[in-house]
Amino acid sequence: MSYLHLAILAPLLLSIFMPFFYKRFHLIHTGWFVLPLPILLFLYFLSFIPITSTQKTVTESFNWIPSLGINFVAKVDGLGLLFALLITGIGALVVLYSIYYLAKNKEKLNTFYVYLLLFMGAMLGVVLSDNLIVMYAFWELTSFSSFLLIGFWYEREKSCYGAQKSMLITVFGGLAMLGGIILLYIMTGTFSMTEIMSQPNEIFHHDLFIPALLCILLGAFTKSAQFPFYIWLPDAMEAPTPVSAYLHSATMVKAGIYLVARFTPIFGESSVWFWLVAGVGLITLCWGSIFAVKQTDLKAILAFSTVSQLGLIMSLLGVGAFALHYEGLDDNIFTAATTAAVFHLINHATFKGSLFMAAGIVDHETGTRDIRKLGGLIHFMPITFTISMIGAFSMAGLPPFNGFLSKEMFFTAMVRVTEMNMFHLETWGISFPVLAWLASIFTFVYSMILVFKTFTGKFQPEKLDKKPHEAPIGMLISPIILVSLVIIFGIFPNLLSDSLISPAMAAILPSLLHAREAFEVHISFWHGPTIELFMTIGVIIMGLILYKTYPKWQKIFKVIPEKLSLNHVYDQTIKGSQTAANKLTNMYMNGSIRTYLVYIFAFLITLLTITLMWKKAFKLDSGNVSFIGVYEWVLAILVVVGSISILFVKSRMTSIILLGAVGYTVSLFYIVFRAPDLALTQLVIETISVALFLVCFYHLPKLRKFETRMRFKLTNALISLGVGSVVTAIALSAHSHKLFSSISQYYVENTYEKAAGKNMVNVILVDFRGFDTLFEITVLAIASLGIYGMIKLRLNRGKE
Repeated sequence: MSYLHLAILAPLLLSIFMPFFYKRFHLIHTGWFVLPLPILLFLYFLSFIPITSTQKTVTESFNWIPSLGINFVAKVDGLGLLFALLITGIGALVVLYSIYYLAKNKEKLNTFYVYLLLFMGAMLGVVLSDNLIVMYAFWELTSFSSFLLIGFWYEREKSCYGAQKSMLITVFGGLAMLGGIILLYIMTGTFSMTEIMSQPNEIFHHDLFIPALLCILLGAFTKSAQFPFYIWLPDAMEAPTPVSAYLHSATMVKAGIYLVARFTPIFGESSVWFWLVAGVGLITLCWGSIFAVKQTDLKAILAFSTVSQLGLIMSLLGVGAFALHYEGLDDNIFTAATTAAVFHLINHATFKGSLFMAAGIVDHETGTRDIRKLGGLIHFMPITFTISMIGAFSMAGLPPFNGFLSKEMFFTAMVRVTEMNMFHLETWGISFPVLAWLASIFTFVYSMILVFKTFTGKFQPEKLDKKPHEAPIGMLISPIILVSLVIIFGIFPNLLSDSLISPAMAAILPSLLHAREAFEVHISFWHGPTIELFMTIGVIIMGLILYKTYPKWQKIFKVIPEKLSLNHVYDQTIKGSQTAANKLTNMYMNGSIRTYLVYIFAFLITLLTITLMWKKAFKLDSGNVSFIGVYEWVLAILVVVGSISILFVKSRMTSIILLGAVGYTVSLFYIVFRAPDLALTQLVIETISVALFLVCFYHLPKLRKFETRMRFKLTNALISLGVGSVVTAIALSAHSHKLFSSISQYYVENTYEKAAGKNMVNVILVDFRGFDTLFEITVLAIASLGIYGMIKLRLNRGKE
């Protein structure tokens, strides 16, 4: 295993020791033991920049299940490295922030950091895995760990609701993505992303191309909260603020963006891909920005703004796929859309992470996030106000911050779409810049609301739970670093051009590299009086008008009834599913064991009979049947007579004795067939069973008259005859259909030679089938621990 594999697994390995650190060093905040890891990983991944900046990749392979083509192949290219740096860099800042945000004497810090490390390792696995099955395993681990983080405060009903909603939606998308991965394997015969990307023409002309494309996009859209799957993200804000700053602004929600970018070389030339990615992205952008204005909770505003910004990046990736249709052009205008997507991906992580942290500071120091209760905090929290203003102005696309640059590039890409004469864009293309401009206006409005409704206006101390004051310096360090990057990347954007943006573009659009060494990326502030500049001026003017007149038009949101919302549809779907499931369950779960057995055996009879008939598998061949002697006939008759007699006796003691007699007779069969070990085992089991039954039944009351009457039930008779007949037919057919020679001779020849044992049965159980025996013991051990736990829990409750 290489250092790269260890870097991916390091957070998962460290999570194992978190409970120990928490218990052993309880006077120290557990976060201090976590913080060094993301810092070291960030520095480690920085060392790959000289490699990826020359369009090279680093690949390390670790064999896992080579027979199925599933190996842990870790690959670092420009795109993977960009995400790895975001995951570890933002992760380090979030851990530092959480040390001061979460009180060590009030929160279960060991649990929190275990979940956080699980998520960090899972995200690294997603973005650095070349094998799609391995990537899927990490993908679902992100859903599971985010579920735990969102529901961290599980005493709160809203936290549990948000965790469940995110789990259901993202896991649904993950399963769809798994279907797409399997379809890709059917088309290419490999799970390797590198090998799949080398066969774009074969995939494009395959009948399964569109189904695979749709399945992959379902996974991406659900993870990145695209319309209509965005509804889980606002409810996920019930998580602690460090979780929101990490998962829902810089990492988890970007996993879907990563998936679309990674699969662009495969699906990007399809018109279906363009319309779905660009179209859904624009709809999400508009929907999220409009509904962000409606919110009154700081984190709710940020949640819908995240939905909106993710839609922006997604639409840019969709438009950027146009570049694949112009292979060979040295100066392709649509590579600029991909440049904007990558650049805004970085910018969004900086300004949104700082805004979430600022919102957490306001909540932490005032006791509320409701903007209707806030106001006038600029005098008490000037540093937090500065952080919020820089982050919000960048999100609104105002100069001189980095958000302005990527927003201008976004406008450029949308305007260029109108110049195309393919995919019916000669008619529908005008909608792209119109929707982009409309969404940007509302982005400006909610950005202003976020800052000025919180920090300016009338101070309302009577509505606050705490007396406001500035946060401690430890809580301010992380957002200050992030807003510093907002300014630095805004003033010096080309710091990232050759080191991160160009290599990431090379990974997204590899077919356009050809002879050139890299994509030329140059980002600048001034391009003259362009249409994009006038669009920005229009955004500012309209945004200011709407912000100033907000009280007059905010009632428009009440026009749409709550019953028509997607959240209501989700709630009713879950409620309806639970009601239907309860009704269906109550139909057959009536508490009667006999009824359950009837269902089980009836299904067994039907399924096996249909299979035997459909496959024409029934066959009776007595040619290789051994001679049946007198002893076998006598023993068989005794077993039958003993079994039938149990049904007619009127005493529990007698029925137990007869049952024991049947068991002892079966042990005689083993002796006749020369299996003394089995006979001994059977005798021991029967003896213990009979003795235990006799002891228990001795203390039970005698059977009443109506309990001793034997009633004939046709259903029971049919089920019994059916099971017996089907099982007998299968046994005879299996014996008559011997496709291979018996394996018994192999054991005869190799028991002593390979296992150095003379007792064949013991050697088979311990050596040849050692794993079976080990797993059986493990199952028994787990069951024993479960029984012990339930008994202990019951005893403790009794004491209480």
